[in-house]
Amino acid sequence: MAGEDDTAHVRGGLVVDPADPDTRRAARSFGAVASVYGSARPGYPLEAVEWLVGDAGRVLDLGAGTGRLTEALVALDREVVAVDPVEEMLDELEIRVPGVPRILGTAEDLPVADASFDAVVVGQAWHWFLRERAVPEIARVLRRGGMLGLAWNRRDESPDWLRAAGAIMHEQDDPSASFASTVRIGGPFGAVGSQRVEWVQRMSRARFLDLVRSRSRWITAPPDEQRAMIAAIETLLVTHPDVAGADELAIPYVTHCFRAVRG
Repeated sequence: MAGEDDTAHVRGGLVVDPADPDTRRAARSFGAVASVYGSARPGYPLEAVEWLVGDAGRVLDLGAGTGRLTEALVALDREVVAVDPVEEMLDELEIRVPGVPRILGTAEDLPVADASFDAVVVGQAWHWFLRERAVPEIARVLRRGGMLGLAWNRRDESPDWLRAAGAIMHEQDDPSASFASTVRIGGPFGAVGSQRVEWVQRMSRARFLDLVRSRSRWITAPPDEQRAMIAAIETLLVTHPDVAGADELAIPYVTHCFRAVRG
């Protein structure tokens, strides 16, 4: 475990993330919409997840949230333990993927034993971590030769209507937008390999609106701004010629994958 000086405080049963207060507040705001997040956010294609973990048998899903990545790991018959700092998210994970062990904790202070996992995976959460503390902790819980895998789902906004939706949702504020600056690991991990998987998710209009409500930009906005954003998206969906009258929306995604081996 991390040294005493690096131990995060415990507040209300949750391990408090050591990052700056604004980042911590934004990360924890997801707890208020855990059920919406769980139903709206896209999953991960098995092809991408299999590449992330290789032949690893025991996998730690770090920042597991409501279990979208956990689902794929279970489908691949891996032994999974889920860690997240938000209790409501782990409650939703138990509904979605029952029976997977769940642990309250952060990347900077992992409450698991040394060298106890073959792989650690992080879906859609690496940019929330304090890397100078998270990387040594992840290395500690991985066996030598173990894999660290990072993944982000990004919408392919080549369709005009999705570009317009992204502008309404202020997608330029997405902290994972620049992978070159986001994916920095360093020792004791080796070179970072990358892969991308393109796929399409089909969803109802109602689910797309829930997807908007699951974004941190909407969650942390004042109520009047939330209402305005949803109203603008609803107007787009009934007026844009590419989607007006469509019963189902086709959302193209690219899953960006990165992995590095612990030396």
